[in-house]
Amino acid sequence: MSRIGKKPVAIPSGVTAKVDGQTVSVKGAKGELNFVVPDDVEVKFENNVIAVNPRHETKRARALWGTSRARVNNLVVGVTKGFEKKLEITGVGYKAAVAGKNLQLSLGYSHDVSYPIPAGIAIATPKPTEIMITGIDKRQVGQVAAEIRAYRGPEPYKGKGVKYADEFIFRKEGKKK
Repeated sequence: MSRIGKKPVAIPSGVTAKVDGQTVSVKGAKGELNFVVPDDVEVKFENNVIAVNPRHETKRARALWGTSRARVNNLVVGVTKGFEKKLEITGVGYKAAVAGKNLQLSLGYSHDVSYPIPAGIAIATPKPTEIMITGIDKRQVGQVAAEIRAYRGPEPYKGKGVKYADEFIFRKEGKKK
């Protein structure tokens, strides 16, 4: 039994939800999101609560049960509060700045890296060494953060590069004479 899948998703006031076949649509103050639930899982909307249950007792259906419930819950949280990821840049001369619809990154390469900001995502740089990524879609916010981090991931010797704010970099000792 899925512990997460058993819990129904409560719809707060100010949010409208609609289940049309396998498509769940949620509309709130921040926007509207949709999710197509896999066929192995059934979705019911009753009394301002969305319930997710497996259709069959197969391994795949049980695996998708909790995942589908979590994805539906992320829709509700996204349209009410939204999601954010914070990145930190460490290194001499490493910095970031938002220029129009692009994020300009100076990461020690011979050229600046220009990252186009996708629709539905807002990027802010409160300091030159901090990047705040916000949006209503949790998957998209995480994907954008991962793509920016991939330009220069943190290295274990000096800790230089782009890392998540809550990430711990295991430091290594350099070579000895």
